[in-house]
Amino acid sequence: MLGMLTAFGPFVTDMYLPSLPAMTDYFNTGVSMVQLGLTFSMFGMAFGQLLFGPLSDKYGRRKPLIFSMAMFLVSTFACIFAPSIEIFILLRLIQGISAAGGIVIARSIATDKFKAKNLTKAFSIIGSINGIAPVAAPIIGGTVLGITGWKGIFAILFFWGILLLFVSLNFKESLSQSRRSKEKLSKAFNMFKTVLKKKVFVFSTLQMAFTMAILFAYISASPFIIQKHYHFTPFEFSLFFAVNAIALGAGAAISARFKNHERSLIISNSGMIICSVFLLFVLSNNLSIILFESSLLVLCAMMGATFPVTISFALNSARKQAGTASAILGASGFLSGSIVSPIAGLGNILVPTGITIMISSLLAAVAAFTAAHYRKNHP
Repeated sequence: MLGMLTAFGPFVTDMYLPSLPAMTDYFNTGVSMVQLGLTFSMFGMAFGQLLFGPLSDKYGRRKPLIFSMAMFLVSTFACIFAPSIEIFILLRLIQGISAAGGIVIARSIATDKFKAKNLTKAFSIIGSINGIAPVAAPIIGGTVLGITGWKGIFAILFFWGILLLFVSLNFKESLSQSRRSKEKLSKAFNMFKTVLKKKVFVFSTLQMAFTMAILFAYISASPFIIQKHYHFTPFEFSLFFAVNAIALGAGAAISARFKNHERSLIISNSGMIICSVFLLFVLSNNLSIILFESSLLVLCAMMGATFPVTISFALNSARKQAGTASAILGASGFLSGSIVSPIAGLGNILVPTGITIMISSLLAAVAAFTAAHYRKNHP
């Protein structure tokens, strides 16, 4: 169940990626406007997590989850009939906000159920299950695009929402009354201050945000790089994307096998830097698709290895405010993604994408090593 809920992110962002070039023709608009649909959905996921996190700490996990799923259904249905790109972008914002409920509450439920190393293992399992979504989403999207066009993709998202609403209605509450926030709703959001005073949490969150910036720079730019620059079809692009998603999920699964999670984080962050430098070299010199894909494949595996460990370290440092902490953690990632997506599309798209990924890798490593310092000296 948690894997399905956290898969909302990949399905909302990845499934319609193959259709981005085609949507520029449908709405008779430019690349940047179509990319704003992706940017606003990520911004919605960021804001939605900041909203639903504290609500789930106050009212439990079940009721906010059901509300968010119902909201997702309405917004997704409306996307299908959007008359203009501007209205479509607005609906994507609402869709992102509603999808955020499933993402943030799923992490909070895991924190309710598990502790310490078991929590890391739980997030590794969720990450591995979740890895199916970015594999399946673009392949389904690329296939459906060739049959029904982009509207068929949103029809599938609508039925996915129905399934998750049914699951949510049958979910047994994981946060007991005694463990819920006793603050008034107007004061519930003050927990943000409490959480942000924890240095381990702050730097773990920054590491997560910069790593997500790498991921979303790749997500937003890759349809245009692979389809327009390397001249592959939407379906062929979805296969490239699926292979990289498998690497992402494999990295998450492998990280759980490390007995020393600190060491795995150091290795994976160092690997991200090396891969991003090589990727920038490939893009700057217009080298072959083989070198481009090889560097992305390893980079995705390194990113996947950081996610469960970073999430576990962050949420373990703020267990008493799990919903709020989960909201901040998740929101930071999607907020950084909403910022870098249009940046990666500037100019000829190749060099800006490479530079964005490299800078984000360096900043992620700095944040990870700083968080490790505070864990060691201020446990």
